Amino acid sequence: MTYQMFHATGILVIGFLLSKVTTSPQFTWAGWLMLLGIILFSGSLYTLSLTKVGILGAITPLGGVCFLAAWVLIIIGAVKYL
Repeated sequence: MTYQMFHATGILVIGFLLSKVTTSPQFTWAGWLMLLGIILFSGSLYTLSLTKVGILGAITPLGGVCFLAAWVLIIIGAVKYL
């Protein structure tokens, strides 16, 4: 739940950055990757805890990769546009 909270805040930050720089593909992609990361990472952990289906644990790292890629894109976009 903590990861979901921090990355939801990250989506808000991306929204703020997009209001300043509307033509940035880095921020747009970062927003989509952050959303996908929340769905894959947090969603798989919630589903895993409720259903005890162990194979869902294999999806969680994909969400983590989406989170990392989103943060990298935010940094690149900030350096490039701000």
